[in-house]
Amino acid sequence: MVDDPSTRARLVAAGVDLVDTAGFGAVGVRSVAARAGVSHGAPRRYFPTLESLLAAIAAEGVADLNAALAPAIANGIGDGAVAYWRFARARPGMFTLIFRHDLLDSAGGRLRETTGGWFSALVEATGDELRAVSCWAAVHGLCVLAATRAPEAFGFQIDESVVRRVAEDRAGG
Repeated sequence: MVDDPSTRARLVAAGVDLVDTAGFGAVGVRSVAARAGVSHGAPRRYFPTLESLLAAIAAEGVADLNAALAPAIANGIGDGAVAYWRFARARPGMFTLIFRHDLLDSAGGRLRETTGGWFSALVEATGDELRAVSCWAAVHGLCVLAATRAPEAFGFQIDESVVRRVAEDRAGG
């Protein structure tokens, strides 16, 4: 039997849907197969391990985030930070998954090539690697903090204006 590329695409789409609706912890070979409407053994024809399936799912998320980030970063650090923030808020499961390099590095997908490009764009925009790291860490940290709602316990609200100000401050040195 010949592998059907549309089945592979359906499996990945089903995985993306699971990640976006229930978090990446809900993704398993059987849950993806059920969501895609195929037999529970079908995913193994295309993905030898769960990690390889997660890498294919994450690649879709990275492509989506890249599509939002590229034009935003071109408009400035603040716009890039807000695009990153919006993605993290709208798709928290995918945001978590795409940064789980511990799971994804050995599974293929070459995700670091794209995420490395984000860092290179930040270095170019800030003119300095340390500023770029500081900016990314600050914005990423704000996204993680907002997801846990921890700042609200202290009466502090993180929103797009905070993200923009922090990013521009970190980028400017």
